Amino acid sequence: MDAVLGGMMPTFAEINPVARAVWAKSGAPPGHGLLAHMLDVAAAAEVLLEHEPNSTLEYFANQLGMPTSSFVRCAATLVGLHDFGKAVPGFQAKWSEGRQQCEIAGLSFSTPSLKVTDHARASGALLREHLMALGFERPWVLSVLQALSAHHGYNFHLQELNSSTPPFEAPAWAKVRALLFSTYWNAMAPERVPATEEVSLALVEWLAGLTSVADWIGSNPDWFPHGERAPSLHGHFHVAKGLACHALKEIGWSSYRPLLPCGDSTDERLAQVLNRDDVVARPLQRCVDQLLSVAQGPALLLVEAPMGEGKTEAAFLAYLRLQAANKHRGLYVALPTQATGNAMFGRTLAFLKAYGSEQPLDIQLVHGGALQDERVQHLRGIHGERDADITCSTWFSHRRRGLLSPYGVGTIDQALFATLNIKHHFVRLWGLSNRVIVLDEVHAYDTYTSGLIETLLRWLRALGSSVVLMSATLPEHRRQSLLQAWGTPWDKVSAIPYPRMLMADSQGVQGDTFESRPLSPIHLHSTGESLETLAGYAIEQLKAGGCGAIIVNTVNRAQGLYRLLCQSIGEDAQLILFHARYPADERSARERLVLDVFGDQHATRPDRALLIATQVAEQSLDIDFDFLLSDLAPVDLLLQRAGRLHRHERRRPKAHGDPRFTVAGLKPERLPEMNQTAWAYVYESYVLGRTWALLSREHTLRMPHDIDRLVQAVYGDTSLPEDLDPAAKAYIEGDAYNQHLIRLTAERQQAVNIALDPDDEPQVAYLDKPRGTEDGDGLGLVNRTRLGDDSITVVPVHQVRGGWAIHPGDAPFDPQHMIADDLARQLCARQLNLSRRDIVRDLVRQETPPAFAAHPLLKHMRPLVLEDGELLVGRLVVTLDQELGLVYASAVADEHHEEKS
Repeated sequence: MDAVLGGMMPTFAEINPVARAVWAKSGAPPGHGLLAHMLDVAAAAEVLLEHEPNSTLEYFANQLGMPTSSFVRCAATLVGLHDFGKAVPGFQAKWSEGRQQCEIAGLSFSTPSLKVTDHARASGALLREHLMALGFERPWVLSVLQALSAHHGYNFHLQELNSSTPPFEAPAWAKVRALLFSTYWNAMAPERVPATEEVSLALVEWLAGLTSVADWIGSNPDWFPHGERAPSLHGHFHVAKGLACHALKEIGWSSYRPLLPCGDSTDERLAQVLNRDDVVARPLQRCVDQLLSVAQGPALLLVEAPMGEGKTEAAFLAYLRLQAANKHRGLYVALPTQATGNAMFGRTLAFLKAYGSEQPLDIQLVHGGALQDERVQHLRGIHGERDADITCSTWFSHRRRGLLSPYGVGTIDQALFATLNIKHHFVRLWGLSNRVIVLDEVHAYDTYTSGLIETLLRWLRALGSSVVLMSATLPEHRRQSLLQAWGTPWDKVSAIPYPRMLMADSQGVQGDTFESRPLSPIHLHSTGESLETLAGYAIEQLKAGGCGAIIVNTVNRAQGLYRLLCQSIGEDAQLILFHARYPADERSARERLVLDVFGDQHATRPDRALLIATQVAEQSLDIDFDFLLSDLAPVDLLLQRAGRLHRHERRRPKAHGDPRFTVAGLKPERLPEMNQTAWAYVYESYVLGRTWALLSREHTLRMPHDIDRLVQAVYGDTSLPEDLDPAAKAYIEGDAYNQHLIRLTAERQQAVNIALDPDDEPQVAYLDKPRGTEDGDGLGLVNRTRLGDDSITVVPVHQVRGGWAIHPGDAPFDPQHMIADDLARQLCARQLNLSRRDIVRDLVRQETPPAFAAHPLLKHMRPLVLEDGELLVGRLVVTLDQELGLVYASAVADEHHEEKS
């Protein structure tokens, strides 16, 4: 790509001294010249693209109507123009030495011209005339400039760009910009891009993402030292490409390398995925492998199958097939929660290790608590030698870079942020382009988040990616919405019996069903909803031995149950509490303990153990119980919870030989109390009411056959039982239904209002979309991936003599001064997310001290300062208990304000 840069190969010495005086990076005089910096970033972009598979280049080159052989140089040339707007008086005046050298060269600085200081917007305004002078069509130019000018985080509206031309500047500035442009363009010598009338928004954002990433790399002085590195522009560019190659190597950004499966049969490929020899593929896995063996082009695969059927391994097989068909550049597995992401990270690591080679594969755990994960620390060599086959690059760990790594596991929120107008959302889109994205547990979201998922599907299709959707319990209306978002007819799949899968690719739509393991019938029982009733029932079950669980809907109920059982359970039974209101390090430790005690069939289990947990235990954790109790929840979530009952083949106590699922609030004679339990604040009363009305008439769950029947009945229009209490029926079909419709309509509209539409024209796509950050900062609508009360990330610290301490006995630190990186990492490891309104309001009003505000790891967090172990917020007392986690106590307790999980 870099053999020839322009016919004349100009030298820096031959360029007008005025053009050489314009600087891009300050530093020891003369700083780093703008022309040299543009070449640096163009070189970084070209090297980045040379690391891509040809499929990426072909996909986006085709959208521009040009050959792939010309695309790399053309895209790199455009990217290098990103800082062209620095050649304005307002920017050049920001560095006094730089201004002085411009003045010596003959450039003057009129006061009015200094008003334009935003060089990114100025680039979008000032490049227009130069690109159009080359013959490019105006719509094409406007779209490209939108991408180039966004490199500091946000796309600008056309009106913003139009107001970014410096007023009343001296004529010499326009002349020097013309000289800079022509010199740069002639040096890069791209083949002319066809004058296409339109550029899709997806291509605009892909180019914006490439520009930002190339600028981050090319602006790092450790990799690109300042100065003209060769006499000629060609020589400088050639050296810059070498520096970019070195930078990518330092980052851990490897050239594209596909994972090559061994063997011709599904059994052989699955054996490699699992790194085991004694493997026989299950029908689901065989069906996925065979269906995708004929895939052509990017595809959507929708898998609906019972819990425990091997969907995760099927997703890995799907990745191998889709990558082979399309040369996809990587994989991202998106889960509902950090806990489920952590569990999937280990399984994905094992999958990648089976394909290790001389070129290490990079993987990222992408969520707020990733830095505290011991596996991540090991992969980075923090506590010893790094893994030889798998790495976890520190550079990718930046909050906006995680999706750039070729392999990732994390929360779905990290992918959904790509659909919102948050800072550098297009970098996330660039990272997700031409990849396989696995969305697990797609049933587990409200209407608002589901709407964002549908928008994400449209973006992924536009970016040439394939998608695997997985669920055990998917209501028909959700299935229809997901398929329609991909542009796939949904009527065909509705005729395929459960369990089922569908593939949509360039050939059309095809689907199939498959056998699943017949499970022992689950006996369904009911009990009262009070904590005393649940505790008493659990104690009776424990007397017969075994390992059981109680899954409740709020943290307060979980803590209350734990207190009750601590007083009455015997010392020979292990009692474990697990929810989301622990500091991150403690939560991770409890998660590992839960997996150790209640994990797969190879685990050594105690004779008697009981887990008390919230929703963190209902999805994607491979845990197995002899008996199970649960609060009433929507039917699909109850079935998910039931999937943890007798999940694996193992010897069980005689009393628990038959699986028994006991649900609090399922008594058929009365609608359960849903306000004092706070269930109505966690789930919709309408869905809870229909679940109670239809499920309370069932005595046995026959899995998997009853899954689809019950889910479609509750979420569909199945009539309620005739013998239902008239008052309860009237409430469900009246007030609860009306509230459901209002909420459904409002959440669907909120998702439409906030999400970016990939089908919009680039110039209008952002007009009514508020700018913000992942933390919800911004004007107008809040850029968030989930509805609910506002949340805040806190770090609990203790007020001690001499300042604050992480634990009461630790050495204090002064919150009014900068702190060391090691201490910041320890504090970051203690973070937790809170959404109780009174706490959020109180902490947001407080000024963040320098120890947090000035450190990049902590600047988005707030200290939760405990004095003598407590914090008083109004009439609320907050304590941090070693066993219970963060506890709220109040004379006027209002449980629905606190977190559900």
